[in-house]
Amino acid sequence: MRWWVSIGAGAVVAALLSGDVTGIAAPGVHRLAQSDSRQQVDVQLVLAVDVSYSMDLDELATQREGYAEAIVSREFLQALRQGPTGRIAVTYFEWAGSQDQKLIMPWRMIDGPESAGAVAAEIQQVPVRRASRPSISGAINFAVPLFDEGGFAGLRRVIDISGDGANNSGSPVTVARDAALAKGIVINGLPIMIKELSFATMDIPNLDFYYEDCVIGGPGSFVVPIKDRAKFKEAIRAKLVMEVAGRTPEPRAMPASAAEPRMSCMIGERIWQERWGGSRP
Repeated sequence: MRWWVSIGAGAVVAALLSGDVTGIAAPGVHRLAQSDSRQQVDVQLVLAVDVSYSMDLDELATQREGYAEAIVSREFLQALRQGPTGRIAVTYFEWAGSQDQKLIMPWRMIDGPESAGAVAAEIQQVPVRRASRPSISGAINFAVPLFDEGGFAGLRRVIDISGDGANNSGSPVTVARDAALAKGIVINGLPIMIKELSFATMDIPNLDFYYEDCVIGGPGSFVVPIKDRAKFKEAIRAKLVMEVAGRTPEPRAMPASAAEPRMSCMIGERIWQERWGGSRP
């Protein structure tokens, strides 16, 4: 069964800072076998970041800065210390079309302020780029094999996807999502909804609903929508804090499988076909 929860960024950060974690659960824990030589971490976190042309350069720069600043934030480091091992492994890649994924940073361990600062600096070093056609399925398919690389074994394995549009190239997003969930991977989402809807960029209304129904999945999976440009970085920080802490506010959660999807999970592909025709690359 797939669960989702949509939350407010400010409330999450406030709850973690105050220590008020009542009703919050740690989902999907995997124990490391004694014969496994990999280094155990609380979570292996794959940051999958949209750089398709629908994202403007200011958004791309703010997004990159948001992740870098979140990793060195007081809230993030506090969440890190609360884990069983006090360390996580993180990798960062940017995605666009079905065959366009670029690894910006391979697996790195974060176990305190010094390593967090090094990771933040590494994320910022590579120039921002843009590319065409959003393929969320391509991003998920690229992310899944990464968990077996780098010499780390996470008690939890999480793919963190940010984006401002629906899947419209590559395989259907639900096929990629379900394959990842079958491997015990959790997918969380950061739908970016800060611009007016545009015909040119194939925007869809209620992108957060699309992410909830079609993209995220796994025990405790959640969505943090960004609807205010001024709160862009705050939302990124809140999401990372929750992922590191392994916490999901249970009162707002509901089984997604118990209700019909609020929109078609093929809406991006359908819009592409209607406007430009041709086959899906």
